[in-house]
Amino acid sequence: MNYDEEFKRLVDIVKRLRKDCPWDREQTHESLRHSFIEELYEALEAIDNQQWHELRNELGDVLLHVALQSAIAEERNEFTLAEVIHHINEKLIRRHPHVFGEKSTVDLSTQKRNWEKIKLSEGRQSVIEGVPKAMPALLRALRLQEKAAKVGFDWENGEDVWQKVTEEIHELHEAVQHQSKERVAEEFGDVLFSLVNYSRFLHVNPEESLRETAGKFVKRFTYLEERLRDQGKDIYNTTLQEMDGLWNEAKEKKRL
Repeated sequence: MNYDEEFKRLVDIVKRLRKDCPWDREQTHESLRHSFIEELYEALEAIDNQQWHELRNELGDVLLHVALQSAIAEERNEFTLAEVIHHINEKLIRRHPHVFGEKSTVDLSTQKRNWEKIKLSEGRQSVIEGVPKAMPALLRALRLQEKAAKVGFDWENGEDVWQKVTEEIHELHEAVQHQSKERVAEEFGDVLFSLVNYSRFLHVNPEESLRETAGKFVKRFTYLEERLRDQGKDIYNTTLQEMDGLWNEAKEKKRL
């Protein structure tokens, strides 16, 4: 299979779809936004499940979005797909001087610091710039903290961070006691942000950790529903005590 031929074929197919398909013709950068995000999450799910054949398919869907967004941009005289590829090629070379410039041996931490310095030299005004607001909040908090840590703005050890977590929890409880909804929301966010900070010192990705826990909840709850159906019971008329019993059964028997 020839790479160049297949890539050109994709570009030609997308351009024809923009011309002859009513749905594709109506799409804009904005209308494709949510489906683009969905395709990215489907690719991540394939990775999580180690379904490499499915990952191949999902990466194709992501590539389709790149080609389609670029085709729309070209029609509007904004940019072309060739410019997209040229830009990423140049950026990769520029940000890896230890590979494409003068050869030098650098460790990972040095490379990360150099990476941020290069970004600033490209016109960024802040070391924490470039973390999209549309990212999942836990992951965005993690990336912001990681970027700040690269310039030394960080806690010295995990125990200090844990003390901050307990402090924020106390402040949240205090806000709840005063029944201040606005302050409760703010303090709750502070608790989550401090927990994300603590996760870094535990070498745990908070987004992945919460995703795993949510998946575990789904497994246990669906087991609970299945057991109730087997017993001919309606979940809406089941007591909390009964559901708790089946929940514990899921944990013990299914190891979920």
